[in-house]
Order: sequence, then C-alpha cells, then structure tokens
Amino acid sequence: MRALRLVSQSLLPFVAGLAVLSMISKGLSGSWAIVLMVAGINIILAVSLNVVNGFTGQFSIGHAGFMAVGAYTAAKITMALRFVQIAGISSDASDQLFFLLALVAGMVAAAVAGLLVGAPSLRLRGDYLAIVTLGFNEIIRVIIENTPFLGQATGISGLPRLTNFVWVGMGVVATVVMAKRLAESTHGRALLAIREDEIAAEAMGVDTTSYKVRAFVIASAFAGLAGGLLVHLIQLCTPRSFTFIKSFEVVVMVVLGGMGSVTGSILAALVLSLALEGLREVQEFRMVMYALLLIVLMLTRPTGIFGTREIWDILPKWGRHRAQGAAGGSP
Repeated sequence: MRALRLVSQSLLPFVAGLAVLSMISKGLSGSWAIVLMVAGINIILAVSLNVVNGFTGQFSIGHAGFMAVGAYTAAKITMALRFVQIAGISSDASDQLFFLLALVAGMVAAAVAGLLVGAPSLRLRGDYLAIVTLGFNEIIRVIIENTPFLGQATGISGLPRLTNFVWVGMGVVATVVMAKRLAESTHGRALLAIREDEIAAEAMGVDTTSYKVRAFVIASAFAGLAGGLLVHLIQLCTPRSFTFIKSFEVVVMVVLGGMGSVTGSILAALVLSLALEGLREVQEFRMVMYALLLIVLMLTRPTGIFGTREIWDILPKWGRHRAQGAAGGSP
C-alpha cells in the first residue's frame, strides 16, 4: 500500500504537468516559446547543480562538461536514426520515441562521466574540487574540438528540431520531483548532514564519499538531459555552447537562488534568463546591466533569494502573520 502511494505521488506531477503544458503550448507564440524553453533548460541545470552545491555543500563548476556529454550523445543518436521509422506508427511518433531514447542515453552517458570524475575527485573538498571539475570541463571541450567524429570545432549541425515546450516542461518537472524527493529521503538527510559538518557526519557513520559521488552522478545525469534538450532546440551541437562560462552562469543561478533551495534555483534561473532576454534591446550595455543586477541582488540578499528555505516554508508563515494581523485588528 505504501509503495502504491509513493508511485502515485511520483506519477501525479507528470500527469498533471503534461496536461497543463499541452494547454499552455497551444497559446504560445514562437518567440516567447523559445525564451521560456531556454529558461526551462536553465532551471534543469540550476536545480541539478543545486544537488551538489546546495544539498551536499560541495563546489562544482564543471556542469557544462556533463551537459556536453549528454548533448553530443543525444545528437549522435538522433542523427543516426533520423531516416529510420518504427513500423506501425506515424513518423512523428517514431521521431519522438527516438528522441526519448536519445535523451535517456545522454543522461546515462553524462552519469557515467560524473561517476568517472566524481569517484576520485570527491575525496577532495572546497577549492580543490572546483579546480578538478573546471579542468574536466575544459578537457571535454578540447577533446570535442579535436575529434572528427564529433565535428571538431564546428560541431554537429542540421539536427532535427525535436525539443518543444512540452519536452522542456516535462524535463523541469522530472528535475524538480527528483530534487524534492531526494531532499526528503534518507539519502537527502545524509547529504544535508555532509553540508552542515562533514567531519561530524563521518563520525556518525555516514559514508561521505559514497553519498557525494551519488549526488554528483544524479546531478550529471540531469545536466546531460539539459544538454540534449538545448542542442535539439537550437539545432546545433557545438563546443562553444559548453565552455566554462556556461558553468559559471549555472553557478550564479544556484548562488543567487539560495544554496540548497530548489524553488530558489527555479526563480533565479527564470529571472536571469528573462533578464538577459529583456536587455537584448540594449545590446551594448546588456552584460553591464546584467552584472549590476547580480551585484545589487547579492548585496541585498547575500544568502540568495530563499537561502536554504523553500517557498512552502515561507508561505505558511506569511499566511499566519496576515491572519494574526486581521484578528488583532478586528473588534
């Protein structure tokens, strides 16, 4: 009975999300749909990185490297299967099934890369881990630029436009559900213990390295999902999309939203994505205004928008304060 309840709770967000996203996608114009899809991909990246940087208290700045692994894996699969159709179903349905296969394969490849990098490097802490992950990001980029099979510096062009609003929305739902269920699980409590005091967690019998590696693998897998969605949106897979600048952008979103806050990462990714788009009309001052916005936000909220809290931790208190105020003001 408990297992059935857990399954139903896990499936409900996907069923509800699919219905809502299908209705919203019908009323979106082309330009706004693209902006929201890019914002959704950034949400996937920010929430997944928060599993490592926020929940576990580590400092990884190589998320774009795992994004590249997932993107190139998905791109090679869709290019290899673009002229193949599954018998008995329409060509569109066949393409969507192959795209799902490509995204899953990209997540698996990125997870394996996360395991290979995380197993030896997560014994390190702080700045040392940041240097290792940054180095991995650059190694992946250099390997891609020098591998003819991957298109070298020009990348892979002519990808089919398979990413749509529903695909990105479902990816966001999957990432948020993963992060929330992880935070509420025994595994999540172990990660939070590592974040608060790793030495104390080890003294209590927590296998800190093992838990950190698992969190790293999960975050890497969802970075691969974001990469696969991105390249099939822009129809181009190039190493220029996965430089360390992209990794820093995701880190900024996590820090700005609040280290350990899922809703903070969602809000920060959405705000920063829309801010960059809104400043497009003043292209020459775009990055200056973007940087000033970040400075102001970090000066006013140094712990991030939500800190380590979630929006559902704040709303009940706000509601209680309003109710108490109304009761106190009534005769």
